[in-house]
Amino acid sequence: MAFATRFLSRSTRQVYSGQSILRSEYAIPARSFAKGAGNAPAGLKGDEMLKGIFLEVKNKFETALGIVRKEKITIDPNDPAAVAEYAKVMKTVREKADLFSESQRIKYTIESRTQDIPDARSYLLALKDIRVKRGLVDELGAEAMMMDALDKVEKELKKPLLRNDKKGMALLEAEFDKVNQKLGIRKEDLPKYEEQLELKIAKAQLEELKKDAVEAMETQKKREEFKDEEMPDVKSLDIRNFI
Repeated sequence: MAFATRFLSRSTRQVYSGQSILRSEYAIPARSFAKGAGNAPAGLKGDEMLKGIFLEVKNKFETALGIVRKEKITIDPNDPAAVAEYAKVMKTVREKADLFSESQRIKYTIESRTQDIPDARSYLLALKDIRVKRGLVDELGAEAMMMDALDKVEKELKKPLLRNDKKGMALLEAEFDKVNQKLGIRKEDLPKYEEQLELKIAKAQLEELKKDAVEAMETQKKREEFKDEEMPDVKSLDIRNFI
């Protein structure tokens, strides 16, 4: 049962919390990760609201658990097929439990964190802060290029660019289009980028599952469950037998 607990902690709980490298102090409350979770009736207060939140998370967790129980998951982060299959299972969990994908969660975080920011420069700095705290790497150097684009627009306007300045924002968006063109980023490729992100997350989660599985089996062995047996390869485990 020790491994079962760890598996559930790593797989179904990560649907709520996102990448394992994201520390808890940066996380948004769990209910905000669920689609439509912010639509609680205004009349709910105190204990009633807490009870509603608990039941909502509990129902989504049980839905996720029910799906995981039916799927054969191979714990092999080095096998692209195993990673793709695990990502597929997690996508099914999100769809059935009505949860955000990582890209949707990032979008929600951006919207909630930046909605009251009046100027474009502070907005871009907030985006950088979100990226850093989520452990995402700006491999293409896009942030620096966007800041250069903003500098160019503000120099032309001769004043700081406010987000409610439609003309100025149109100029900035035109400059951003040029940045995207330089980087080879096209809007029609966004689904592909999202899929690549989900595969990276799936691989990271399988690496954590493998680590926990080995640790759990070694603990079992020390307790003499595997005293006279060879420790099995984690890839051969059927997680459904442990849940």
